[in-house]
Amino acid sequence: MEIEHPYLMFLGDARDQLAAKTAQGIVDWRKDWCLGQMRLEGCNADIGLSDMAIDEAVQRGARTLVVGVANAGGVLPDHWVDTIVEALNAGLSVATGLHTRLSSVPRIAAAAKANSGQLHDVRFSDQKFDTGKGHKRSGKRLLTVGTDCSCGKKYTALAMEKEMRARGLNADFCATGQTGVFISGRGISIDAVVADFISGAAEWLSPDNDADHWDVVEGQGSLFHPSFAGVSMGLLHGSQPDVFVVCHEPTRAIMRGVETPLPTIQQVIDQTIASGSLTNPNIQCVGLAVNTIALDDAAMGRCLAELSEQYRLPASDPMRGGVSAIVDELISRSST
Repeated sequence: MEIEHPYLMFLGDARDQLAAKTAQGIVDWRKDWCLGQMRLEGCNADIGLSDMAIDEAVQRGARTLVVGVANAGGVLPDHWVDTIVEALNAGLSVATGLHTRLSSVPRIAAAAKANSGQLHDVRFSDQKFDTGKGHKRSGKRLLTVGTDCSCGKKYTALAMEKEMRARGLNADFCATGQTGVFISGRGISIDAVVADFISGAAEWLSPDNDADHWDVVEGQGSLFHPSFAGVSMGLLHGSQPDVFVVCHEPTRAIMRGVETPLPTIQQVIDQTIASGSLTNPNIQCVGLAVNTIALDDAAMGRCLAELSEQYRLPASDPMRGGVSAIVDELISRSST
């Protein structure tokens, strides 16, 4: 799947900044591909790009309208269809990471056909997967796991890959969500895989490799989230991680989108080891990646120090302080 850029990022009427995490992720890691943003009335998200209408974006060279919103269920709201049709009529391609296939909407399909427009449904793959087998594979794997969904698993995995490569390690980011696929240009939206094949898809994504090679696998959901734990479990079993990093947002009391209390970091560590041992008995935690966006510098420092002392693990915010200490721990543990 080759998606032409520059992108016009469509934020629709996203209810909050986190709802635009797909667009934000692309901007944070591929800003040079992004030309501007388009928002509907009532949008409460802003990814820091110039607001543009479709005609202006086309005049300035935009090639693809990217629907940059992630919502519960991955649905395409009816009131967004007019904008997508307008983009196709203006000569743009359209890409989304939603569960709703663009071609399943008659007006969008007709506009694409009339304008020879490209429709990219990043969440879907034509790749066929086997069921997971659990056989030990060569190479090494790291998985990011979370106390909740939308707490930094993708950013942590990308930051880990970047730091590991800077240290001379042989590491590759493995995208398992639509935003990660947009950023890396390859991967699987694991939550769109039929349940029986989730672990097999994760095995396909992180196959046998050189002994010193690290697959840095982007985590999804949380083992404790009542909506998404099934995906998280299949990904854990299939990716067969040697090590994992726990991602956490310290100001949350309940999990996003539900009324379930947030688990403790210790609960996540214990459950990840208990469940992950099915396919890798040597699985271990190497650090805590803490999303401190809601904290000022002083509060961040206290939070990271307290967590590091409590769990005897390096704790850092990948976006404010980097992941150097976590990579140090990974290297130390993997060499023993």
